Amino acid sequence: MNKSIARIATAVSSLLLKFAFAAFLSATASAQSLSGGAVPEAAVSADSRQSMPELASLGNQNRRPAALFAQEPERTPLADRAMQQEEQSEFQDFVSASLGRQLPFYGHDLFAGVPTTFSPLDNVPVTADYTIGPGDELQVRGWGQVDFDLTVTVDRNGAVYLPKVGSVNVSGIRYQALQGYLKNSISKSFRNFDLNVSLGKLRSIQVFVVGQARRPGAYTVSSLSTLVNTLFACGGPSLKGSLRHIQVKRAGRVASELDMYDFLLKGDKAADIALLPGDVIYIPPVGQLAAIAGSVNNPAIYELRKDATTLAELIELAGGLTTTANGDKVRVERIDERKMRKVEEFSLDAAGRKRPLKDGDVVQVQIISGQFDNAVTLRGNVANPGRYPWHEGMRVKDLIPDMDALIVPEYWAKQNRIFRTDIGGEKRLRTELKRNENEINWDYALIDRLKKDELTTALLPFSLGKALSGSDAENNLPLLPGDVVTIFSKEDIRVPAAKRSVYVRLEGELNQAGVYKVQPGETLRQLVARAGGLTPNAYLFAAELNRESVRASQQNKLEEMTARMAEDIERNLAAKSQAALSKDEVEAAKAQAAGQRALLERLRQAKASGRIVLEVAPDKTQIGDIPDIVLEDGDQFVVPSRASTVSVMGMVYNENSFMHRAGKQVEDYLEQAGGPTRDADESRIYILRADGTVQSAQNAGSLFGSIAGQTLMPGDAVIVPELLDKFSLTRELKDWAQIFYQFALGVGAIHLLRL
Repeated sequence: MNKSIARIATAVSSLLLKFAFAAFLSATASAQSLSGGAVPEAAVSADSRQSMPELASLGNQNRRPAALFAQEPERTPLADRAMQQEEQSEFQDFVSASLGRQLPFYGHDLFAGVPTTFSPLDNVPVTADYTIGPGDELQVRGWGQVDFDLTVTVDRNGAVYLPKVGSVNVSGIRYQALQGYLKNSISKSFRNFDLNVSLGKLRSIQVFVVGQARRPGAYTVSSLSTLVNTLFACGGPSLKGSLRHIQVKRAGRVASELDMYDFLLKGDKAADIALLPGDVIYIPPVGQLAAIAGSVNNPAIYELRKDATTLAELIELAGGLTTTANGDKVRVERIDERKMRKVEEFSLDAAGRKRPLKDGDVVQVQIISGQFDNAVTLRGNVANPGRYPWHEGMRVKDLIPDMDALIVPEYWAKQNRIFRTDIGGEKRLRTELKRNENEINWDYALIDRLKKDELTTALLPFSLGKALSGSDAENNLPLLPGDVVTIFSKEDIRVPAAKRSVYVRLEGELNQAGVYKVQPGETLRQLVARAGGLTPNAYLFAAELNRESVRASQQNKLEEMTARMAEDIERNLAAKSQAALSKDEVEAAKAQAAGQRALLERLRQAKASGRIVLEVAPDKTQIGDIPDIVLEDGDQFVVPSRASTVSVMGMVYNENSFMHRAGKQVEDYLEQAGGPTRDADESRIYILRADGTVQSAQNAGSLFGSIAGQTLMPGDAVIVPELLDKFSLTRELKDWAQIFYQFALGVGAIHLLRL
């Protein structure tokens, strides 16, 4: 029984040992995989391979193939986390607190895209000095007395086997000498033949990365790999590692020392040697550091050389000064004997550039001042704004020699334009006349002057017109370097009404229609008289005075009203839907709201005209009957010819214009139009008078509030609106007469709204 127990214990111990060893191999494989390497063969003994072949196989499967870096390196989440977990260095925090901005370590962004896969690149050329070693695959082709096409692999002893020749040692032979070497070996057995030798798959080698690397460890890489290649594989130096003294140690000595700054700044790869099996890449701790910021091309934190680095060398490392850098001096914040901090200024002359830097220096290069020491600036409403050279005794008239200097280019562009393009794209002769928007303000200009002793700004106003006359020294002020002279237009600063230029357009039945410059305070009646009066065919009752300020006010109110009406429609729909007792009632409410929205959208497209009702009686025809209203800039006065028709529009059977007959009333014209339809709202029929007024049943003045008995004048229009109160609509949407009157929409809006 004791023997049975012993056998069971032995079996359990053996099983536990296997599981423990498997766990060790798995952890080792994972660690090597993270670092881009393979499991070292020494990690598995021969006995272990014999007793656990599946584990040995697992270790071999984890070996990466010999390869260079993929052309487009990938990044794994693990690699990203490793980069993110690397904290900002203490010196970076120090510089950030000093400058108020973070500076990167120069050169470390080169390793941001760390390759984590090593896909073989079949088209990588093999250099002539490549050394053949165990694991390399050779392709040997012979013809002549020999005839073979072989693919052989260099064995562990460094030899290849050739049929009828035997084993040939090729380890250590350079690729450029390999073909001649093999030919000499074969010629001992054969003559009169030719030979071609090329390399197939290349061997992999194992190297070690130690020191201040981001991911130190053992790496299995291609035999073509160099020092720089492997630095990419390990993620490069950490922020605590040096970029300037990276060493390759081989057989106990330093085979090469790489300064990555030479590679980054000059493209110099002389120290980037090819690696051999067992090479150790050592990244020492970072050396002395200095930061440079401001007006340099590459502000960053730089590692200094072991020997002294001068200010000029640091500026060169940073790509030199920018175009706008102050070339006189720089400011250096320095740690004094690891105790206190102090600030020094280094001149950028020859001696200053040779001054050595110390560990922890923070160099700031200032931008050049924006001040001009010999210039005067002219700006505003002028032909050529800009800076002009100042000279002793310079005055305003020297800066602006004549009137031509005040004519802006836009003025000539408008004056020289012969054609104008309509909205539809059609070109027409340009005939409209407009006031010059950039008309000069001759009474007010300004000099902006900096008082250097007080660092305050003085504003010196002057009369431009008097200054340019040449005889008024009080306004022709002397100028100093740095002065800014501003010329204003009358639009920039409001001038008194008496000094503004006012243009009014007269159109229609006037003897001299056209665009007139109006004198301050001139009225409409006075201007019509100056324009030769009215023609015999003028219909003064229907005359229109359109004003831009009135139009803008009307349009704003119209938009406010439509917005309010839109809210009312949605509120009404919600209430009706909630109160509905069936699905049909809900759908009916939605359909009604859709129709109301469509009508409201058409109303939004209507534009106010800005018409002012002149209240001229229908029988008036004389200039004296025109209102004595003061004109404003942009006013338009249109006198149509006498009309001979009356229009009936809206919900009638025959919309049309009918001949006017004196004494005929609304009901007469409605009868001519076939009368109102079933959908007409007869209680809200209204008249749109030719003078712009609106008359409805509410203001008709008749006993029963009817409009049918109202007498119509030539040019009047009778409007019969649609009956909208099928589903309690807002009051505003029904009062069309009020809308047309308040916003002077005109007859054109009636067609748009299709009332």
